[in-house]
Amino acid sequence: MENKSPFLDTLFLLRKEGTMTIFADIQEISKKEEEDAATYFESEFEKERLNFLSDKIPFSKEAALWAGKVLYHSAQLYLIRKDTAKDVQKLLPPFHGLKDVSAVLSADLSLRFLPQIRDALHVADAADPVVKILDEILVQFHYSAIGSDVYPEKISFEEGLKDQTYRKLYLERILENKAYKLAEIPYINQLLMAEFGMYKDVFWRDLQIINSEPIKPQSGEISSTG
Repeated sequence: MENKSPFLDTLFLLRKEGTMTIFADIQEISKKEEEDAATYFESEFEKERLNFLSDKIPFSKEAALWAGKVLYHSAQLYLIRKDTAKDVQKLLPPFHGLKDVSAVLSADLSLRFLPQIRDALHVADAADPVVKILDEILVQFHYSAIGSDVYPEKISFEEGLKDQTYRKLYLERILENKAYKLAEIPYINQLLMAEFGMYKDVFWRDLQIINSEPIKPQSGEISSTG
């Protein structure tokens, strides 16, 4: 397809309709497109903020735009690979900004769709270097990978889930996706059981209760490891 703004159309269709459009080639993203995308992401962030139960988490334009570009380029690389090998690192760069709660939740506006693209690429070619890059991104931003096959090993959840709002959203997404592998991590398991209380079987009947040391009350901000 040809369009005046492949970047914006890809983002909009994925978020609104869950569909992906592949364009004729990978075009440069203009400054105007970036500004329009930032405005769109900020409006979407404000809508989702209603579920945060907190008005203290600001929108991160830097993280949202970075994630939007990663999503767009990943989608296009699913079919368009001619003469792209030399540009993959440029098209899918790591995030160099401050990775706090604001960045994680702003990036998630796009990155929540990345596991599906990653899986499609993996089915096509498990040795595809793009798959490895996307895995690294999803491990770093593992909130967006909950429910997928990408598993964040060696993560300090005690540090990463200090922020009360982020912890609530993280646990809710684990429950929503029935992410057993995460839910059976002792620390995560205890947090979930504390939230379920006597209604554990109502929320998640077949989730095992993992015995471990009692957890300490948490407060503060997400660290760079979370």
